[in-house]
Amino acid sequence: MFHAAPSPPTRPRRDAFFDNAKYVAIVLVAVAHSWEPLKGDSRALQAAYMLVYAFHMPAFIVISGFFSRGFDASPGRIRRLVTGIAVPYVVFEVGYSLFKRSVDHSPDQELSLLDPYYLTWFLIALFIWRLTTPVWKAVRHPLPLAMGIAVLASVSPDIGDDLDLQRVLQFLPFFVLGLCLKPEHFRLVRRRSVRIAAVPVFAFALAFSYWAVPRMNSGWFYHRDSAQELGAPWWAGPVMQLALFGCSLVLTACFFSWIPGRTLWCTALGAGTLYGYLLHGFLLKGADYRGWFDQERLHGPLGAIAVSLAVAVAVTLLCTPPVQRAFRFVMEPRMEWAFRRDAAELARERERAGERAGERTPRERRAEADVDA
Repeated sequence: MFHAAPSPPTRPRRDAFFDNAKYVAIVLVAVAHSWEPLKGDSRALQAAYMLVYAFHMPAFIVISGFFSRGFDASPGRIRRLVTGIAVPYVVFEVGYSLFKRSVDHSPDQELSLLDPYYLTWFLIALFIWRLTTPVWKAVRHPLPLAMGIAVLASVSPDIGDDLDLQRVLQFLPFFVLGLCLKPEHFRLVRRRSVRIAAVPVFAFALAFSYWAVPRMNSGWFYHRDSAQELGAPWWAGPVMQLALFGCSLVLTACFFSWIPGRTLWCTALGAGTLYGYLLHGFLLKGADYRGWFDQERLHGPLGAIAVSLAVAVAVTLLCTPPVQRAFRFVMEPRMEWAFRRDAAELARERERAGERAGERTPRERRAEADVDA
């Protein structure tokens, strides 16, 4: 009787829903960034900008938290955290600063790893959040605790700008929420009833944003300043933190309800969203430094639409496999030379080597027995 050779272990199948969600979220991030130099001339564009900022980063952070549930501070996880988050942070923090020096002719732009520049705040935030994951998994009520920390941060102007800790702390509840979620929670918000209800919710949110444009400081949505730094009384910090968390949570659920769960043309791009996130900033900053956004024709409705479409196409291309292969040495460096090999990994390798040595053919075993005889 012949036995089939054991098939090699396969990687866990990726969930198309999360890849689709990450792709759509990164497109919204890039498009919203392109609106920043254009929105001052249009109340409607400012309203759309405010609406998108209410949920695009919270959605991204919730997904990041959901996929950080398995982080256990083991040597292998720490190694991937360093190579996949810390190293890209250092590279892109220095890269963006040098880019501003050369293209914007700003020789005084400082190089500092303590003051994240532009997009890089998310990397240092994700590094800190993921490193503290074992703490959130150990405490009894992680989400209320994270919410309390965010509220305290919103009334603490002395935190300063080091490592963009205001953003780290104020966005923390979304990451902890992702840690607490289970797959069935995402299936719950993708029901048809939720998808239908999301239409009037988004319509109302857009109308409210239009009303709020001249009445509300959009700085609240960035979560990078305390209430006092935004010119508000201290008690406004907790009120706005709780209110924005609730609004962002509702809009994020509505956003997820519209994301398809089947494989689409863009699904494979979900694996490269961090590439698109970090690289699209060079395109937008380069255009800004060169004054391309100052063209009058871009400040009308058609100009804003054209810019949005161009940026959406650009960030899509930056998520493609060729770009991932070209920049993998920066985004996912191997760096075996920098780490000790832990005992468990060495034991597994010895075990695999022993198994390979034991897989000799009958002829080889008979020849070995003849030699011994």
